[in-house]
Amino acid sequence: MSKIIFDCGISLDGYFAGDNRSPQNPMGGVSPKIHGWMFKQKVFWKNINVENDSAEDGEDGKIIDAVFARTGAYIMGKRMFEEGEVHWQEDLYKTDVFVLTHEKREPWIQKGTTTFYFVNDGIESALTQAKKSAKGKDIRIQGGANIIQQYLQAGLVDEFTIHIAPVFLRSGIRLFESISNEIYDVEIVNITPSELTTHLTYKLSRKQS
Repeated sequence: MSKIIFDCGISLDGYFAGDNRSPQNPMGGVSPKIHGWMFKQKVFWKNINVENDSAEDGEDGKIIDAVFARTGAYIMGKRMFEEGEVHWQEDLYKTDVFVLTHEKREPWIQKGTTTFYFVNDGIESALTQAKKSAKGKDIRIQGGANIIQQYLQAGLVDEFTIHIAPVFLRSGIRLFESISNEIYDVEIVNITPSELTTHLTYKLSRKQS
């Protein structure tokens, strides 16, 4: 049965992205600080269709590979899509991707197995479509932070992993801004330290009313 998950990097002070995000400045320019651990791993570059012979095969790569392997569909917001559209390689996601937007647009069918569908009627509609597409694999809420927050606030997330980089950003977009403490019981599933990050996985269960 599909789980609803997210998997993302944040700073020590809880920021998912920096200020002044745009297609010319994806993630507000903080990606090297938050995601540097990923960029060192050969498997990351392989999964996004880029050759990088200087990257390494480390333990962090196994974590990256596992989340790609378990994901059967993605959901993201329009802002994240617009930041990535001009930069991403063809067939980056290798599954269907459901983009939450007010813009009406025909599906973008890429070479390979990636198709972007543009969903105009809310997070639950996107989730229903993603579940059908995922064929029993997990649905990953890719981001940005606002979309993750919407799914958290709706009580729809089953599990998440955060990778905490040892940096303070001091400003930007926080991942867990204004999340209610009345929705979930939270259980630590796994903690894995690494050179450039700490991997933390949590299981979420809806609180009994």
